Amino acid sequence: MEKEVAVSGNGARRNEDIALDLLKFVAASTGFGRAVAPSTGFNSTPAPKPEEQVNELLDLYSRCLHVVEGKKA
Repeated sequence: MEKEVAVSGNGARRNEDIALDLLKFVAASTGFGRAVAPSTGFNSTPAPKPEEQVNELLDLYSRCLHVVEGKKA
């Protein structure tokens, strides 16, 4: 299935779309937002709450958007 690219009238992608793609790339390549797999033994860090994960993803998106727009994060 072919992926459609969102374009505006002049053919350029919107900054929000590019920032979202950047967020997806960073999250996929670093495992960001992925749940911790249960394991035997001691677990040093508890799994983050869903609200915390959402806040972290929103923060990452805003940082990606600032980078795409050329602003300091």
